[in-house]
Amino acid sequence: MAVPFDRDFTVEHGHVDQVSPTIRRIVAPNPGRFTFTGTGTYVVGHGTVAVIDPGPNLPEHLTALEAALDGETVSHILITHTHGDHSPAAAPLKARTGALTYGYGPHPATDVRIGDGEDDTPQEERSDRDFVPDVELRDGDVVAGDGWTFDVLHTPGHISNHLCFAYREEKALFTGDHVMGWSTSVIPSPDGDLTAYMANLRRLLDRDDDVYWPTHGKPIHEPRPYVAALIAHREERTRQIVERLSAGDRTIDEVVPALYADVDPALHPAAARSVLAHLVALEREGAVHADGDPLTPSTTWTLRRGRP
Repeated sequence: MAVPFDRDFTVEHGHVDQVSPTIRRIVAPNPGRFTFTGTGTYVVGHGTVAVIDPGPNLPEHLTALEAALDGETVSHILITHTHGDHSPAAAPLKARTGALTYGYGPHPATDVRIGDGEDDTPQEERSDRDFVPDVELRDGDVVAGDGWTFDVLHTPGHISNHLCFAYREEKALFTGDHVMGWSTSVIPSPDGDLTAYMANLRRLLDRDDDVYWPTHGKPIHEPRPYVAALIAHREERTRQIVERLSAGDRTIDEVVPALYADVDPALHPAAARSVLAHLVALEREGAVHADGDPLTPSTTWTLRRGRP
């Protein structure tokens, strides 16, 4: 099943878009290979509001956000996860508004492989290792304010501290990077976990949300068929990786060019992280064997006896 990605999305950075009766979006000027057109910061409510994913700590974005919030009170700052395009602006926004920050917890120590792939900066430096929420949230928690209510879903996979926020009043789900309409999510080992990611995709199939609001890109208006397509895509990728190992490939560097021949080679490092996530999941299932540390690029992989 092909995933119906929608990349037809143009934005004016810093502009306030009223995207629903009670939701506004301001997109930060940080477009890139992994941020698409930039980080979408959401403001929910009127008068006393919540801000979801304040984004990167860029002066022009903070100025735009301040202008959007003029005359209003920020009571909650909600963070889906601690990658550098989502949470760094929480600190200056908190300093200016006095609002408390809410998130799962600090950045996981095991997440050392996330980055935007666009320079030689060590990938771990691109994550927000300074963020510590004032209020730690867990699955099933409820966060409420003036006219709005969020149910908290812990959705590890892309990163272990990822949260989604279900907005009761509009049957909407703020999905962060868990589900995006323009691309699949990167699942970078060791902290990224494909098994957890797939379980949390399947969990969404049991919900009746009308719309998803990802932090990057357009909303998703038919969420359950879209999530089903994402699941099918990942399952097909797993089958393809098994087929490559069966055909004789032994390293990720051999698998990636075969499976991603139609993808810009500049994105092959991200593809390699995705293949690694599949292989780690297969190893946990006992389907493959890693001859060495799975996180070492030179590691060879083989199918276990009895596998196709």
